[in-house]
Parts: sequence; C-alpha cells; structure tokens
Amino acid sequence: MSTTTTGISRTATYPESLRARNKKEIIYPDSDGKPMADNTKQFEIIVTLHTGISGMFAGRPDVFVAGDLLWYPVEGNNTLRMAPDVMVAFGRPPGHRGSYRQWCENNIAPQVVFEIMSPGNRAKEMSRKFHFYEKYGVEEYYIHDPDRGRLDGWLRQSNQLEKIPEMEGWTSPRLGIRFHLDDNDLVVYRPDGNYFETAIVKDQKILLERHRAQKAEQRAEAERQRAEAERQRAETEYQRAEAERQRVQRLADQLRALGINPDNS
Repeated sequence: MSTTTTGISRTATYPESLRARNKKEIIYPDSDGKPMADNTKQFEIIVTLHTGISGMFAGRPDVFVAGDLLWYPVEGNNTLRMAPDVMVAFGRPPGHRGSYRQWCENNIAPQVVFEIMSPGNRAKEMSRKFHFYEKYGVEEYYIHDPDRGRLDGWLRQSNQLEKIPEMEGWTSPRLGIRFHLDDNDLVVYRPDGNYFETAIVKDQKILLERHRAQKAEQRAEAERQRAEAERQRAETEYQRAEAERQRVQRLADQLRALGINPDNS
C-alpha cells in the first residue's frame, strides 16, 4: 500500500474524497421541461388552488405552498422526482425555492398534493404518480378531472393511500377546506365558508369595489359642493342683512342729526 510522506494511506482517503466529489457533482434541475398546464382550464384551476391555499395560510411561518415545483425525495438521485400541480408542506417555512429537496427540508414530505388532469394525461402516468406519492409519504392526494367533472381523493391509512368513498362535501383534515362539484366545476370552500375565487372573479370584484369607491367619492364630493354652496348662500344672506342693518343705522343717525328721534316715529 502506498503512503504519503506523513504516513497516511492514499487508498484509505481517496474513496472518501471521491464520494464527496461525486456528491457535489450531482445536479438537481429546477425544471423537467414540461409545461405547467396543457390548457387554460387546467391552468386556471391550478392557480386558483395555489393562490387560495397560499392566501389561507398567509402569515403562517410553517406552511409552504407550491405549484408545479419539482420534489426530490431522496438525496443522491436526481431522476427520482415529481412535480405536483399543487403541494402543501406543513412544518416548512414559506419562501422561494428552485425545487423541493426533501433532505434540505428536515426530511418532511409534502403532506397534501393536488393533480389536475388534462386530456394528455394517461392512466399509466397517473398510476406512476399515485405510487410515487404513496411511497414517499403524501397524506392526502386529490385528483380533479375538469372535463369529466370528477374529483377523487385518497387519505393515508398506515402506509397506504386509501380511497375516500365520497368526495362531495369532503373536508381535508390537513387544510380544513371543503370540496364541492358544481356540475363539472370544482368549488373549494375555506373554513370560514368563503370559496376560492378565480383570478377573473377577483379582478371583477376589484373593479366593482373600485367603481363603488369612485361612486362614493363622487357622492362625497357632490355633498361637499352642496354644503359649500349652502355656506356661500348663508354668507351672502348674512352680508345682505348686515348691509341692510348698516343702511338703517345710517338713516337713523341722519335723522338724529336733524333733531328727529327715529325711535319715536
């Protein structure tokens, strides 16, 4: 066995340095090259779920919500990954990430995952996703097919994801949100009873509130102008009355100057 001048075996240290170098060379891409959604309907639902859940937990320092983010569950394997349409990880802080590397997140797996199906999804692909989520610790898994108006869910029991028998009116144990299908449309209610709004509905509400504010401002301005006009009218009436009083006073003074007492007239 060869040694260095210090007597330390080269072959004893080389494997450790090689492993360290190989570990450093592993790259975990932030993108898998696939689009977030295949159509506008799918995209709208993903965004609505993401913004709704994010808004619900805004201010919480221990809830991370992401959409279309690559999740790597095992360190050292950059091909083992999945990008849920929406995922929620309790026990992790919010903030920006290029990917969710579980070993960098206190080894906490996302507990809740949503997938929104598009016409391009295949049974084999969905099966692969299911087994991935089941194997790596997802507690609640929901699939919505907007074209068929279907909503399916699974809840972890022991080490398996078990099908939820009835999703209509189901409340997520982790999120506290309630699901409802209105024809083919997914409606999600917050614990306070309000529902997740689409970006279009939010914009319409913003425009409506802005219109109402403008109307209120216009009414306030009209009332201010009316009050100002009334003040000016009262001021004019006061000045007229004061001018009349002064005229009468001057006349009385003139009569007194002539020796006539106007009070006796």
